Amino acid sequence: MITLVRRVTAACVLGAALTACAAAPHPVPRVARPAPSATSAPPTLAPGPGGLTPVFKNGSRTHGRSVALTFDADMTADQGARAAAGEHFDNPGLIAALRELKVPATVFMTGRWAEEYPDQARSLGRDPLFEVANHSYSHYAFTDDCYGLPTVSGDRMRADVERAYAAFRRVGVPDARPYFRFPGGCYDRRALRALTPAGVTAVQWDVVSGDAFATDAEAVSRQVLEGVRPGSVVVMHCTRSAAPTTERVVRTVVPALRARGFRFVRVSELIGS
Repeated sequence: MITLVRRVTAACVLGAALTACAAAPHPVPRVARPAPSATSAPPTLAPGPGGLTPVFKNGSRTHGRSVALTFDADMTADQGARAAAGEHFDNPGLIAALRELKVPATVFMTGRWAEEYPDQARSLGRDPLFEVANHSYSHYAFTDDCYGLPTVSGDRMRADVERAYAAFRRVGVPDARPYFRFPGGCYDRRALRALTPAGVTAVQWDVVSGDAFATDAEAVSRQVLEGVRPGSVVVMHCTRSAAPTTERVVRTVVPALRARGFRFVRVSELIGS
């Protein structure tokens, strides 16, 4: 079962004033596994109490030393002018580092980001090293008072998620996963209820990297290395302007975690294990 909270105070919101990130605990719900098939759908979690959208925070602590690195490709619906003026919401160097190091990862992408960087979105979506998941279309918050983000009304929440999937299809992402990360990590019971018809599993995290707006790559790396446990989900960002240290962090933590015996997996592999 899942524990519902009014709001998860773990965000790393890009484009909003952020000074700290923390995550509220959630027991891991049971997995709804599809029947074996060469074309099986990605694993998802069974609905929570009352049929609410289930929430996944981390995988098993006892089934091996696996860890999932996740990257939020954030861009809000109203940041087009900033991108046109030269602000970089992408991070090709980070993606190149992940490929060079052969690190599987899950990228939680906003629909607006996919529209701004269609070639990169398509490349990520077609590379078996990665999986693309949903971070909303607009990167507007699904609760009030979420790090200063604009909010999505309750009757538009599902539509915002579905609009992101439509944007992924338009740019050529063939198989976006049925996983959703709330902008800012902020959600409540109303948001979970609103997304139930979308059939997604909400994915949070148990390790906050602190890379948002950070300038000290060593401090961010240390925070990740101190936080990772078997089954951890690490939240980072894929935006140069607001998370400039992330590539350096990845180049530090990947060999360090491998030296400890950790294996990198995508979120789908943690959910399905």
